[in-house]
Amino acid sequence: MIGLSTLFRTTLLALTLLSSSLAVTAAESATVAVKDIRLGVTAERTRLVLDLGAKVDFDIFLLDRPRRVVVDLPSLAWPTDQPTVDGLVQKIRFGQFTADKSRLVIDAKGPVRVAKSFLLPSSSGLPHRLVIDLVKTGNKEFADQVAKDRAAKRSAKKAAPAPTPFTPKPRKQANSKPVIVLDAGHGGVDPGALGRKAREKSVTLNFTRELAKQLRKTGKYKVYLTRNRDIYIPLRQRVNIARKHNADLFISIHADAIKRKNVRGMSIYTLSETASDKEAAALAKKENQSDIIAGIDFADQPPEVANILIDLAQRETKNLSVKFANLVVDNARGKTRLLDRTHRFAGFRVLKAPDVPSVLIELGFLTNRSDEKQLLSTAWRRKVAGALVNSVNGFFDASRLAALR
Repeated sequence: MIGLSTLFRTTLLALTLLSSSLAVTAAESATVAVKDIRLGVTAERTRLVLDLGAKVDFDIFLLDRPRRVVVDLPSLAWPTDQPTVDGLVQKIRFGQFTADKSRLVIDAKGPVRVAKSFLLPSSSGLPHRLVIDLVKTGNKEFADQVAKDRAAKRSAKKAAPAPTPFTPKPRKQANSKPVIVLDAGHGGVDPGALGRKAREKSVTLNFTRELAKQLRKTGKYKVYLTRNRDIYIPLRQRVNIARKHNADLFISIHADAIKRKNVRGMSIYTLSETASDKEAAALAKKENQSDIIAGIDFADQPPEVANILIDLAQRETKNLSVKFANLVVDNARGKTRLLDRTHRFAGFRVLKAPDVPSVLIELGFLTNRSDEKQLLSTAWRRKVAGALVNSVNGFFDASRLAALR
């Protein structure tokens, strides 16, 4: 016979679990949905309309180099389909930008101004609508508006702290677990490369989660992710996350796209200011544009810190990065198709932590049908992640042996 105290505890636990479930459901349902995004074009203007599930606040500003119209909104549930672009709009991107903010970025075909922006309430069966009218303007007028928007944003926020001087990582205890930071490329408002079915930001996150799971299962490492959901993380912040965790290895996961659809295979990159070839230079240029794609204003970014300590630390770090890259190539051979000259190098901003061995892995090409099929395969993901785990094991085993000599 069940005692009253046991029955009470069981009932209380059930009620607690139920209330937690209802709270999560309520929180999820509280996210306003963007039901549709569409463009209307006339001779005078290009109109962008967002159909919304509820009224929302919004903020619009312009950025240059390249010319962009940026719309900041609260966290929203975005549609998966891309709208057809036309008129003054060259490209549109949208997604989660920070923990509580979404962002829509419009690449303009030329200098534009926002003639009107307003919200229409739901009525006559129509949803809430955010309406933005863009019209042509001159170069000077566009530049003047960018300057006004930039000044308004600077006055609204606190002054950014001065960059802290570089200090080498503190020494770890001999028996401490190595720390690995995994970086799923792109995310949120930055979708990355696009395939027929897949988006790079989703491919990289799924692979990174699988790799983290396998690394943690060994019990040998502490593993951290720069992102574990569909959110945008600036390139500089990804590097800072690795340094904050005192990482011993940083692995950035990506998937490529190229016009030549017959090109396929995995490749790995390490840092060098001089690229190994023109393809590596072009890839670094493309990956380094992530912050531009997400609507970051580079005028407000602090300068890169440079001093002799960084230079000294980076020499050793580059050598270790190359050693790990060679292990990845050896272990991946036979597990997946490799690109010719698999290990290449270029000036990737995300690899610039001066004291953390860092590599960027391109898993394959979303523009190649065979590669895209593999990148979406759970079995392939598991197999290639296993090859990377073997590479990590080999890297730290060699480091431990070197320390004993």
